[in-house]
Amino acid sequence: MASYPLPKFHFQVEWGGSKVSFTEVTGLNVETDVIEYRDGASPEFHKIKMPGLQKFPNVTLKRGTFRSDNEFFKWWNTVALNTIERRDLTISLLNERHEPVVVWKIKQAWPSKVMSGDLKADANEVLIESIELVHEGLSIQNGD
Repeated sequence: MASYPLPKFHFQVEWGGSKVSFTEVTGLNVETDVIEYRDGASPEFHKIKMPGLQKFPNVTLKRGTFRSDNEFFKWWNTVALNTIERRDLTISLLNERHEPVVVWKIKQAWPSKVMSGDLKADANEVLIESIELVHEGLSIQNGD
């Protein structure tokens, strides 16, 4: 049997026990800073490179705008005097049986930006809103 790469169009996002539909998720990355070091007695004429702190870019979630659905704005409005409601998110790439194949777990996320879509008089498309989340960690589970 041939083995194919996974398609990326069937996924779900969960937070706080509820599943929320999105059209796009970006920023599922992790990066490790590089620490360079060289002491003066080193026989090599270059620095050594060691792993440093991890960095997690913001995650952006996009979806169609629905009447009377203010979930993004309610969450964003929880910002008050250096506090905000933090949420753990689970983003799952699903197979044809709607079972998770690859899972991204994001911890301690909170919205840093909520954006309404652009309005355009001659557009023939859905109004898309987005939320940008900062977070404190990302783990990836691919398979067993």
